[in-house]
Order: sequence, then C-alpha cells, then structure tokens
Amino acid sequence: MNNIVNNFMNIPLQKEPDFWSFDKINHIRELADTGEPYKIFIKNNSLRILDNVNFKMNNDKITLNTHSNTKSYLADMEMSVPLYLGDMSYGALSGNPNLAIAKSAEITKTMSGTGEGGLYKDISSYKRIFVQWASARFGVTAETLNAGSGIVIKIGQGAKPGIGGHLPADKVTYNISKARKIPENTDAISPAPHHDIYSIEDLSQRVEALKLLTDKPVFVKVAATNYIPYIVTGIARSGADGVIIDGHGAGTGATPLAIRDNLGIPVELAVASSHNILLKEKLRKNFKIIAAGRVSNSTDAAKLYALGADFVSLGTSILIAMGCIMVRKCNLGYCPAALTNKTDNRKLFDIDFGVNNIINFIKGFKIEIENILDNLNLKNINELIGNKDLLIGNNLSRNTLNVLDIDYKNIKNTYYKQGDFIPDKKYLNNLINKGEPEITGMGSNAPPDVVKPSRIIDFLMLDGSQVTRPSIDPYREAINLNINMCSGKINLSLPVIFDISNSNDEIKNGILFASSLMNTLVINDRIKNKYKNITLLKYDTFYKYKNYIYTFDYKNKNASGYIINDYDLLKIAKLKNNLKNKRERYDILLYINEFRNTGDIAKYMTLGADAVILPSKIFEYGLANQNNINEKALNFIIGVKKELSLLCGAMGISNMQNSLTGNIELLRSVNLDNNISKILNLSEAGSL
Repeated sequence: MNNIVNNFMNIPLQKEPDFWSFDKINHIRELADTGEPYKIFIKNNSLRILDNVNFKMNNDKITLNTHSNTKSYLADMEMSVPLYLGDMSYGALSGNPNLAIAKSAEITKTMSGTGEGGLYKDISSYKRIFVQWASARFGVTAETLNAGSGIVIKIGQGAKPGIGGHLPADKVTYNISKARKIPENTDAISPAPHHDIYSIEDLSQRVEALKLLTDKPVFVKVAATNYIPYIVTGIARSGADGVIIDGHGAGTGATPLAIRDNLGIPVELAVASSHNILLKEKLRKNFKIIAAGRVSNSTDAAKLYALGADFVSLGTSILIAMGCIMVRKCNLGYCPAALTNKTDNRKLFDIDFGVNNIINFIKGFKIEIENILDNLNLKNINELIGNKDLLIGNNLSRNTLNVLDIDYKNIKNTYYKQGDFIPDKKYLNNLINKGEPEITGMGSNAPPDVVKPSRIIDFLMLDGSQVTRPSIDPYREAINLNINMCSGKINLSLPVIFDISNSNDEIKNGILFASSLMNTLVINDRIKNKYKNITLLKYDTFYKYKNYIYTFDYKNKNASGYIINDYDLLKIAKLKNNLKNKRERYDILLYINEFRNTGDIAKYMTLGADAVILPSKIFEYGLANQNNINEKALNFIIGVKKELSLLCGAMGISNMQNSLTGNIELLRSVNLDNNISKILNLSEAGSL
C-alpha cells in the first residue's frame, strides 16, 4: 500500500547549521541497517561543550573488541545496556511508532517511556515501560499507573523548561481524544506547574502516594536549569528512585521557538554538577541519573556516563533510526515518515520496520559502548559511570571546567566574533504575518551550541522555574508586562520602543498606528516634538553618540536615563555601578542592532535594562511585501507581547518590571570567557 512507510527516505539538503547533521543521521542509519558498530570516539568540530570533552587516550590505537559488560539494572530489571528510550507520547507520535518502541525495549532488554497523554492501549501489556504522570494528568488512572515497571513524574523537559506540554488541536483526533479523555479537535495544553506541587515537600507527598498506589519505583523528570544541583538533591530527598535530567536543545513535537532557544542549560553541565552534589550530600547511592537531550551516538553516551549519568535517554536518535528526516514539522501532523503525523490512518508507519530498525540500532549502539569500554581498559559499565578522571576538556572556559570537574588541555580565551550575526528572517516573517509565537518541532539549533555566537548574549541562558520556584501558566494566568519610565510619568504596555527614524513613510505610519493602539513608545526626529514628553534623551545626542555609553550627568534634570548600544553591552555593568542609589531615578535603555528573537529582550532586561529599542530594520527583515503594514506592525507587537508572556511564565515571573529587570540570578553563562562573566556578574550554568 502506498500509505505504508517501511523504508528510509532521502535526507533533505540541510541549508542551515543543524545539530542533527547528515553525518549524525547517517551514523544512526548505519546502525539501524546493519546492527553492527560504525564509529567510536567521534570528534566533532563543534561549539557544544560535550564535543570539547574527550577521553584521555590515543585514538590511533583504537581496537574493536567486545569483552566488556554493559549490563545494568533499572526498576529491578536487568538492562542489556543502560538505555532509556525517550518519553514520547501517543499523540506526539502516531501510535505505531509508540508500539514499535515499547516492543523493541522488551526485546532488547532496555526501557522505554510512554510520555504524557494517557497510555496507548496496545502498549499497556508491555512491562519495560515507564508511565508518565504529568501536570495535566491526561488519561491518567490507577490502571494506567499500575502498568509497566515504573512511573515518571514530569516536572519539566529540556525543549521547553517552565511551560507545559502542547498538542495542537489538529492532532487531537478521535483516537487521541479517547486516550487523553479530552474533546476532539481541542488544544491539549498542560498547565505549566503541577497545581499540587509547589515545593519539594509537595513533591515528596506525590512520590509517596504513587509508591503506595503502585509499589513501583518513581522517577522525576526535570529540565536542566539554573538550580539543577539543588533540585536534584531535593528529588533525592523526596524518596524518588532517580531523576531524568533533560538538557537544553532536546527535541519535542511542539514548542515555542523563543522558549526552546533561550531557556535551560546543557545536559553535560547539569549531570556533572548533580552527580557531584549528590556525592557531597551522600545521596548518590541507589539514586539513578538518566541524562537526556542531544545524545546522538555512543560517544556522547560514554562521556555522559563518565560525567555521572547511570543511563542515557534516546529520543530523537530513536526517531531517526525509525526514519525521521528532520523536517521539523511534527506539530503540523503531516510527518513524511509517518512518525508524528495525525492518527487518522491516512499514512501508517510499518511497525515491523520500526522494530527491526530499533533492535539493530540498539545492538550496534551496545557493541560500540563495549568497544569504548575495552579501549578504556574497563571491564564493565559501572567502572565508567562517574569516572571523570578519564576525561579532558579542550577550549573550554575555566568556569565550565570547574562545573565539569575534569582536567583540561587548554583554557578558552576568546568568546565570540562580532559581525557574524544573521537575522532569522523566517521567525520575523512568522511574527509579522501571524502575530503568534512560532511553534516548532525537534531540537534547538541556536547558539552557543550550533550556530556560531556573534553576541555576548548568545552565551547566556534564561532560567526555567521548577519546584523551587513554581512556573506561572501564561495561558491561564495574567502576566503583567507594563513598564513605568521617567519616574512613573510614562507607562508602556511592554518594554519595547521603536526607532523609526530611518524608515520609509509606510513603515513609519504602520508602526505609529500599532504603537498608538498597543501603548508602546516611538522615537523619530520628525515627530519628536509631538512625543517630547516621552523622549528620554535629546534625539540629536542619541544619534551623535549612539555607539557609546552616554556621559553621566546626574545634575541634568532633563535627562531621564541612558541608552546603551548592544555592541557596548559590557558598559551596562559600569553604568549600574555608577548609578548606585540613583538607579530608580534613571532609566536604562538597550538599543538592539542585532535582534534574534524575543528572548533577547528578556536577557537584556535581566542584565539591567528597563526597556529595549528596536530599529525599524528589524521589522523590515520580516516583510515579504509592504501590503497591510498597519496590520503587520500590530501583529509584530502582539506576537512579541505573547512571547514575553510565555518567557516570563516559564521563569515564574508575574510582573516583568518588578521581577525581571536586573535579576541576574535568572541568567547563566554557557562557556563564556571568564573575564566577561566576571564583569557581568554571571554564574556558570550548573554551578552551585
């Protein structure tokens, strides 16, 4: 039948940098095709921290033997290799792939997760599954919780820390509505927090209740975020049997791009710091760490084992083994490989094809792990777990190396090359034409891991709130984005000011129209008298010195604040220090020349800006044509406002000005030059 997918499709040409490169996909396909080892000790020319951590050995003397033992235990069941096969729900996947994964786990003696959204009836008889208990409790009953071998309390996930799951209405077909016990063709949006878990104490009660109900081990899944060492120790003290740490960049079926690219920290830093603090607090024994997010091959897995993971979770890799070609349209329901398409039987994934591929992939993966152990002169997988002495870092910052707690070859002393920035015109076009946050599938390709950083803030990641600071649901709860400036004389609906001085008349009028409706601020020489009561600095002065910080003149009663160019970001620390107790008197504006997405606004405010100025060229990048400019300008402002609400909710912020501006604890640097981190007073991701 033409609608049955039972073979690999050609991989589309990758026009832009992608973490899941052709080489990574080809490696996975080789294993899935043959069941034989393909490559070990892979060295990638990459910006990712994990790719700049290597084993201390001579790669010229690699031998291929299979004497080592990869056996481990999870939920009192023997595992042939310490692999956990993702947490992909019925609905995100189309049913047959879910069944293929569960069946393969049974055959290969590994473990699979069912994900959020109820239990697919054909899977309930399998024992090597962990059933998920997420914030919406879609389809969760005592019967489903008692299926399988364990339970996962999902607090967060790496692709969208601080917000709940989202299955678009188009994918909620009849079958999905029955499994999730919700109406057909309605968005399945999970609450951001569990409304009965707002502290570690609450979590302890849920763990105990689930154990009493099922007599099964309970794991807690969290995103890798700023306070991950403390979160993991709390989970260990709650009575849970282990944690699944899902790192920044992990894949998912649907997430807002602004959340995916700006929140969370790399899994390698989270695992290393969590392992260390558990040892320090004497909580490591019998407590399992499962590392998830961007585990692309056996070399990645081996490094994570050495950093402290007991298991690694494979999600995207398993999808690629089944035929995923990374078109990133999972949320639309028209997957060409029939993996994430709608469950409407228009296109079906062949279960036997999937099972065969996953079995082969795991077999080849297992042999590669055995080969790695042999070449490291280790007898079994337990000798690798937490054995950081085997690792060496290269071209990493001193702060990063301190978190990893490994030896190093050299210290990173450069942090970015200014001028390489390329605006995301696709993202801007979506915002301008739809006025909605861009929803995307699979993992992040943003800096600093994939796209080369060209700005300091490319190395900075925002926090996602979990347990220790509950998230706020922007779909159901109010987020206050209002900003007061000029000592309370001006109130804006969001912290965005538009500089339209170099725009043509159509764009000027469009932005003026939208700004008047949305109560935002505009800077423009031709209308400066009209808006003089809301001009922070004289227009001519602003342009004469736009590349420099403004001269401090605290006696100038006409000056309401200072404008810093994004190229001069480091001067924001000096400005805040000089203002000291006069900070409330003066506003700090950050002029953004290079705008990637709304996450930039949140980051600059966290560093100390009260608001940002966007030049009209940013707006123009997203215009395919200049029709309906008024509507498109309005869409842009509405879209930015919605994304800011999502970001604030994910960070646990209900009032942007009170809780975000200058709140440096909401930021972490990722492998940024130590001197820059020190100037900005930033802690490294994963640090205590």
